Amino acid sequence: MRKEIHRHSTRTQTDATDIAGNFVHPEARRGRGARSNESGRYEAASKTAFDDGWGHIDDEPPPLRTTLIRDASRTIIATNTSPDVPFSQSINPYRGCEHGCIYCFARPTHAYLGFSPGLDFESKLLIKPDAASLLTQALRHPRYRPQVIAMGTNTDIYQPADRTLGIARQILDVLHAFRHPVSIVTKSALILRDIDILSDMAARNLVHVSISVTSLDRHLARRMEPRAATPARRIDALRQLHDAGIPTSVMVAPVIPAINDTEIEAILTAARDAGAQMAGYILLRLPLEIKTLFREWLEEEFPDRAAHCLNLLRDMRGGRDNDPEFHRRMRGTGPYADLIASRFALAARKLGLKTGEGAFDLDLSQFRVPPQAGDQMELFSV
Repeated sequence: MRKEIHRHSTRTQTDATDIAGNFVHPEARRGRGARSNESGRYEAASKTAFDDGWGHIDDEPPPLRTTLIRDASRTIIATNTSPDVPFSQSINPYRGCEHGCIYCFARPTHAYLGFSPGLDFESKLLIKPDAASLLTQALRHPRYRPQVIAMGTNTDIYQPADRTLGIARQILDVLHAFRHPVSIVTKSALILRDIDILSDMAARNLVHVSISVTSLDRHLARRMEPRAATPARRIDALRQLHDAGIPTSVMVAPVIPAINDTEIEAILTAARDAGAQMAGYILLRLPLEIKTLFREWLEEEFPDRAAHCLNLLRDMRGGRDNDPEFHRRMRGTGPYADLIASRFALAARKLGLKTGEGAFDLDLSQFRVPPQAGDQMELFSV
């Protein structure tokens, strides 16, 4: 039973997934990343488990299933002005992500929707089936001025739901028709489904793809990113994209001290051998609810290293769990952060991998609004 405590009243509600406090029974969360499902920080109610005397609190619950919820957003292009982010426009056709990466910095955004950043984030997904039509409207607006659109910046556009929904491909169809440049970040081999569109856009210098590789150890990757593609499939995706003429890079993200930081050089080498031309990295961030969710995961998966990992992170964050300051939040500070930066830079230089912004400057000049049914053709064309 779950007890929801309100400001002026109490009520009980059966929930097979809440077993002990906010922790969720292992069988219910099999194949998921988070260990708990605490209410979002904006909710008026909190949850706690208790024994109601019926003797079912220890029963094995059914597995947690994914629910798709229609997002009624009326716009699709989001803008940002962060000085340490190399894009000003982005598209996120999904809110929440079934990959279930325990470290995902987007988890706290689910609280804005009334959901938990824990298991709700990876099992209650908001989808935008009208994304392509909304994008078409935005690009046709007379005041629109093209800037590179980034995709996969918040949640993965190629998560499992897109196998059937195909929203990512619909968006790419629109961008292709408008000859609009796009930069994609993903950890899914599903991107190979759209290699035909991507290769044609690449021939016009309109696309760049970055594959995120957190570890080459498939067992570690499965524990951190339970429903994402295996490391081998991601490296193979890099190879196939490169062979199709698509400029690619690898993101070693996030770097987690005492967990995967020893793999930086190996990941860069494997990616370079697969055809990657550029590389980047991001140090693990623990904003808001992520610090609790990550600690729960870490103490269960790596009890022998948990304290050491967290102490190293705090050393790189000025003694705190998280440092939100621009330019510091992605890299950290202090001796250990400097060591990671030096190792990455040295390995990238030896392997001939480009680093830094501007390594792939996409072409904005080709943008054009394609004719639609009913448009009057121009008398003269160039």
